[in-house]
Amino acid sequence: MTRMTTAEFRGYQQICGRDGAMMVIAADQRGGMRKIMAATPEDEAAISEATLGETKADLTRYLASQASCILLDPVCAVPQVVEDGVLARDTALLIGLDASGFDTTPEGYRLSRLVPGIDARRVRALGGTGGKIMVYLRPDRPGADRHNIDILERCIDDFAAEDLLLVVEFLTYALPGEGKAEHAAAVPDLIVAGTRICLDLGAKVLKLPYPGTPEACAAVTELCGAVPWAVLSAGVDHETFIGQVETAMRNGASGVIAGRSLWKDCISLDRGVTRDRLERIAVPRLRQIQDVIARSRAGRGA
Repeated sequence: MTRMTTAEFRGYQQICGRDGAMMVIAADQRGGMRKIMAATPEDEAAISEATLGETKADLTRYLASQASCILLDPVCAVPQVVEDGVLARDTALLIGLDASGFDTTPEGYRLSRLVPGIDARRVRALGGTGGKIMVYLRPDRPGADRHNIDILERCIDDFAAEDLLLVVEFLTYALPGEGKAEHAAAVPDLIVAGTRICLDLGAKVLKLPYPGTPEACAAVTELCGAVPWAVLSAGVDHETFIGQVETAMRNGASGVIAGRSLWKDCISLDRGVTRDRLERIAVPRLRQIQDVIARSRAGRGA
């Protein structure tokens, strides 16, 4: 098991709240954010990086200011939110390394991409507390993950050399011909197996999809040992995510990195609408998640 260095642990403390739990607002999406904001494919294509940057600034102003950390991309959001003074001085910043979208092999395996020019040194130069890398994994298919494991190895080694915190995330996905129910049934085993891959590569903090069951959450926690893991929202509706957070926290998760479940019903091409909805809808949702985290940690004596 790979433990955090002093510098990495200091970064980890900063992405956590005073209670020691991760409460990170995920806003590094680009393609997914465009889909939410646009009514048609034409509208989606017309949304500029500058417009996304303005939306991410609003997410930073309204949500990150109420949390311990925000996860942003270096394409639309950083360094602007830092240089414009939008990011509060006591809010930590994770910077995403992964590019929007993916390539696909003839077998249907997803090949992850990186944002060009973004490495540990650049993350530090942009004011990041640390970085985040996401790849797709299908550990049940031999040979499916070689490209993405190579990405993980390079990023983990790079951040270790710079002594900078790196949060490692993976997502699973359905293959061609694999039904929704079939894939859902496989999720607990896929999450446990993917977690093992990341740990074997030296990951020190994990951002994971909900493992599917209380038993799978407990299995992930046992596998991780001293390595903390946060559950991500994956775009499910807020009430569903609240239940997932409760289950994950009861079974050893160390916090939450939440994006679309908080703000997908709030963002709009009209910034006035976005700001109103963030204040009325997203902030109360964030408070609910924080309450679940607080109760769970109190229940286990954390």
